[in-house]
Amino acid sequence: MSTTEMSNTDMNMRGKIIFYEDRNFMGRHYECMSDCADMSSYMSRCHSCRVESGCFMVYDRPNYMGNQYFFRRGEYGDYMSMMGWRDWIRSCRMIPMYRGSYRMRIYERENFGGQMYEMMDDCDSIMDRYRMSDCMSCHVMDGHWLMYEHPHYRGRMMYMRPGEYRSFREMGYGGMRFMSMRRIMDSWY
Repeated sequence: MSTTEMSNTDMNMRGKIIFYEDRNFMGRHYECMSDCADMSSYMSRCHSCRVESGCFMVYDRPNYMGNQYFFRRGEYGDYMSMMGWRDWIRSCRMIPMYRGSYRMRIYERENFGGQMYEMMDDCDSIMDRYRMSDCMSCHVMDGHWLMYEHPHYRGRMMYMRPGEYRSFREMGYGGMRFMSMRRIMDSWY
């Protein structure tokens, strides 16, 4: 493979998102191809975006905090109305493309306590599948996942990459219960 082909492949795997100050892709814009912890140094506001490649989690507060939403390739001309947000995107995290097995352990209590179940595929309701009424910690061994507040992949969400998550409450999700989980698949890119 030539250097040119290799760099094009790297660009496609990296992802690219363009943020616009105004709705419908108007006004100043900022192109992003990696994580951005605080967009305020690039733009005063953001009301629309276009994902040219890859997948991204966007956040309504700096430093990957606050409400999050998953964006994949496509155009989001008025995402604030679509998601019901009152504020605009303040930070974003690129989700790396992943091809491999998926494995996550979910726990009923903090610090990996209570019932434990190992998941390798999507789960549209932990209550229906496992008779588990709450999930308060998890360990993501393989893959990248989205956890949702309600069954059937609805409500607020949280992006989970490989690692240990001992307490959702300490992460700022104390009043939120995660009731469904979905793998971020390479076909989404």
